[in-house]
Amino acid sequence: MKILKTSQVKEADAYTIENEPIKSIDLMERVATNAFKWIIENFSTQNNFVIFVGTGNNGGDGLVIARKLSENGKNVSVFVVEFSKKFSDDFKINYERLQKTNTLIYHFSDITQYPDYQNNSVVIDAIFGSGLSRDVMGFPAEVIKKINTTSHLATIAIDIPSGLFGEQNHFSENQTIIEADFTLTFEFPFLSFVLAENQNFVGEFIVIPIGISEEYIKKADTKYYLTEHSEISEILQPRKKFSHKGNYGHGFLIAGGYGRMGAAILAAKAAHRAGIGLLTAQVCNKCVEIMQIASPETMLLIDNSDNLSASFDTNKFSAIGLGPAIGFDEKTINLVENLFRSNPNKPFVIDADAITIIAQNKELLSIIPKNSILTPHPKEFSRLVGETKNSFERLQKQRDFSIKHNIIIVLKGAYSSISLPNGTVYFNNTGNPGMATGGSGDVLTGIILGLLAQGYAPKEAVKIGVYVHGLSGDIAADENGQNSLIASDLIDNLGFAFQSL
Repeated sequence: MKILKTSQVKEADAYTIENEPIKSIDLMERVATNAFKWIIENFSTQNNFVIFVGTGNNGGDGLVIARKLSENGKNVSVFVVEFSKKFSDDFKINYERLQKTNTLIYHFSDITQYPDYQNNSVVIDAIFGSGLSRDVMGFPAEVIKKINTTSHLATIAIDIPSGLFGEQNHFSENQTIIEADFTLTFEFPFLSFVLAENQNFVGEFIVIPIGISEEYIKKADTKYYLTEHSEISEILQPRKKFSHKGNYGHGFLIAGGYGRMGAAILAAKAAHRAGIGLLTAQVCNKCVEIMQIASPETMLLIDNSDNLSASFDTNKFSAIGLGPAIGFDEKTINLVENLFRSNPNKPFVIDADAITIIAQNKELLSIIPKNSILTPHPKEFSRLVGETKNSFERLQKQRDFSIKHNIIIVLKGAYSSISLPNGTVYFNNTGNPGMATGGSGDVLTGIILGLLAQGYAPKEAVKIGVYVHGLSGDIAADENGQNSLIASDLIDNLGFAFQSL
């Protein structure tokens, strides 16, 4: 799913109006009707709806929703926030249509006139849409603050929370934004929806199809995408009947250390669940029994030292996973360098301590094999790239870093961002807060290693890996709740995740 700029979304509407063809008032009716359907499906037991509308087309959407709710037997109150005496043409038409219903319509232009409404009301924000180009000031800002602090059941934003920009938000002291529980956006999400600072404003966003021109969508240029289930299903390859373990690759895992073998075990088990044909792990001599008991499917190369340091022949391996809990011993740093130098064309997934080693030894960046996949969490990313002021700046640095060093970066978190060497970024829409637990990242490393070893191109392996990692977490959370989720649950549910694809 493409993530477009606000200017492109406006172009998409105009293109659809001209080429479908359809009148703008009829497109508004279609847009708002689809939003109404979601509202009535999810709030069918609620009777009281309070809708704040501006004087433009976002307000027009709110008026259509109000009419539909009223016709559905709901108690609806509409409050026109008159920050301007200029009303859009489509607003005027829908205002006249709404007057024919039993809906209470109240105009106010001063915060002292702010209306009272019942605490069990659902509030719908249709004050400003995505066309906003400056901070909300004065009277409408006071209205937004009042909505945010007044008790009610839930807040639903239409198109975008009023006051929020679609791309970069600077968060000055004057930037006043609706704090929505749900945001109903149309056809495309906005980039700001997947950035951490905006969580309290956007809440959960729902992308509602409205029949925008497929021709426009295809030709619209963007570097940002939201990964969808159907896309992952298409690139996931089914197994052939007469295949054998040799057809699914031989991965090499360098992870863990004495007292830290959990990371290696989780990564190994995840690689096996991801479908790898064979897996060999390099372990220190004190860890052999631990690994063989915990993961009997894994073969071992035994490193006769307390820290991982020995260099083995890696010719037979089709992919390498490196980093979880390997530590920072000088000999381990040398091992990392040797692995890069001796495997310039082999696919790597690099995580955890190996990322910190690279951050502390920046000269290693020049020898990391092209299209290697690095999977940092935010702190590891900061060590690697430097501190950033906000998620938008961090995203730009992530893209630039991928382009400069010809590597793939998975910045882990909600809507994990995957940046490719060509500057394209995919945001992942699976996963939940229950996955914020020790070992979750090790599981991801193992999954991606398993996919790389099977011959998936790095771009495909990382998109599938991040998606099924989050999907297995969602399945686990549905079963046992988010609070009780542990990393092993992700492995246990990988089979169900793959099966659903």
